[in-house]
Amino acid sequence: MKKLIACLLTTVFILSASMSFGQDENKSKGIFVEPKNEFYDEILKTIGEFKKQEKTVDKTFKMDFTGVNLPNSLDEFKSYWHNPPISQGETGTCWDFSTTSFFESEVYRIHKKQLKFSEMYTDYWEYAEKAKRFIEERGNSAFGEGSEANAVQKIWKKYGVAPEEAYTGMKPGQIFHDHSKMYAEMNDYLQNIKKSNSWNEEEAISTIKSIMNHYMGMPPEKFTVEGKEYTPKEYFEKIVDLNMDDYVDIFSLLEKPYWQKVEYTVEDNWWHNKDYYNVPLDEWLNAIKKAVRNGYTMAIGGDVSEPGYESHVQAAMIPTFDIPSAYIDENAREFRFSNHTTTDDHGIHLVGYENKDGKDWFLIKDSGSGSRNAKNKGYYFYHEDYVKLKMMDFLIHKDAVKDLLSKFKD
Repeated sequence: MKKLIACLLTTVFILSASMSFGQDENKSKGIFVEPKNEFYDEILKTIGEFKKQEKTVDKTFKMDFTGVNLPNSLDEFKSYWHNPPISQGETGTCWDFSTTSFFESEVYRIHKKQLKFSEMYTDYWEYAEKAKRFIEERGNSAFGEGSEANAVQKIWKKYGVAPEEAYTGMKPGQIFHDHSKMYAEMNDYLQNIKKSNSWNEEEAISTIKSIMNHYMGMPPEKFTVEGKEYTPKEYFEKIVDLNMDDYVDIFSLLEKPYWQKVEYTVEDNWWHNKDYYNVPLDEWLNAIKKAVRNGYTMAIGGDVSEPGYESHVQAAMIPTFDIPSAYIDENAREFRFSNHTTTDDHGIHLVGYENKDGKDWFLIKDSGSGSRNAKNKGYYFYHEDYVKLKMMDFLIHKDAVKDLLSKFKD
């Protein structure tokens, strides 16, 4: 009898459950919600405020530009054709952006063609060349993001050039270039090779390329421009049509013999190039002034970490509390280079000039982030005293400096 009752009760339960679950309106449903715990958030906020120490704002000693008669507009300058400024993003490749921009201006000056080249194509092969030398020198060659303007000459002669649209070096949706993780990964790999003494060049270069391929994509072997297919070397020879041997790097440093070609002894000159034409400082500055008045632009490099360098007014000057204008000479320049207060910081493109209050100001196209902090985005205004004291070298067409080159024996 008990078994019969139990059996009947079970049957009733099953029938009831079946009828209940058969009704859709009583089914439970799931949704996605943002997890919240407001009281716990309040706990964390309160604890954080209790632990928080008073913040101090770091300040940098800078020149006060109040009342200084600065250039205000790009229209004030006599300038020459150049592509609009672009950002180098989170990369240390200003040398490439500035020199690529310079060569774009040269293509226009000589051939009247407006072209935009891929900086990332040059970067890719520059990294590969640096890694190769690192292996060859058993880790005693610099592997960094920086380089010199004449590195672009070297890469283009060997690997050619790609137009910007053929190789951006960015993934879909990426807005700014970012080499931070890529460079760290490549550098860690090379340092591990050095530590383990595993100098297999073929394997190392293959790995370096695979890292770059992941972050930047593979550089093109061919691309189509206006319906015609080119390799990068064919594009360089037939479309770009610049003779890289026509470009010279003019230098001025007291520690090296004047009127000789010398090595620029900085880390970014990682392949120890000795083709810098060293001239006295006054001749160096006069060559810049003469060239820009005669229609030439130039890639120029030097130091941008001074109290008279301020992105929010887009100006670079030498304050009198540093050194008065009359005392800026080759000794003051050498002193700062020797004690490392002048360093090889940044590459830029000098694209124009104006004379204001008896002194030249130069219009500078800049790929660095600071140049976008004020209204004339992508530009700076450099006073001639700043260039004279803090800029170290410039790359230019040899025709612009014939008088200087004629004084060199070779």
